[in-house]
Amino acid sequence: MSEARTPAQIEADIVRRRQALAVTLDEIGVRLHPKTIVGDAKAKAAQAVDRTAGRAYVAAHRALSDVRGQLVSEDGAPRLERIIPVAMIGVAVVGLLALGSRKRRRD
Repeated sequence: MSEARTPAQIEADIVRRRQALAVTLDEIGVRLHPKTIVGDAKAKAAQAVDRTAGRAYVAAHRALSDVRGQLVSEDGAPRLERIIPVAMIGVAVVGLLALGSRKRRRD
């Protein structure tokens, strides 16, 4: 047979349960508070931006390394047979853009 509890034990058990319930309700209140929700959303957005920026940096670095590998030999000397045509195309594109912008100003 189980022992009968005294009124003092029952009251102490009720006090403990009330305190535990109060703690639980406080935690729920903090989690559901608008500032907490906004803060969590901001943190998730910042993490997403950091991940995206990190991926973009890696992709740009990889692309730059690939281009550098095409324009510079393994010993570090420039490959003029590849650099000169690329430079000429760049100059032509800049020249065409300048002519186009000049025409727009005159019109």
